[in-house]
Amino acid sequence: MNKPHELTAAEWKEIMLVPEIQESWGLEENETPEQFANMAYGVKFDFVSGGPGYVGELYILHGDALGEPFTLIRKDGRLVVL
Repeated sequence: MNKPHELTAAEWKEIMLVPEIQESWGLEENETPEQFANMAYGVKFDFVSGGPGYVGELYILHGDALGEPFTLIRKDGRLVVL
């Protein structure tokens, strides 16, 4: 199914722990997943590659300014930016 899914508070929290995300948004330790969710657009897909490649969760995260979004996947159980 290629429809986007809304992120849960736990997923927002996990995304906030990714160093590239922390740096890009200037996140502070006291910020909550709810606060971050109000600063960014985020969705999750159950992704299946059309060829050899990746099958699993694919996250797309975008700020409030136009530009390239962040794409994250799971690698060895952890979220990483592509």
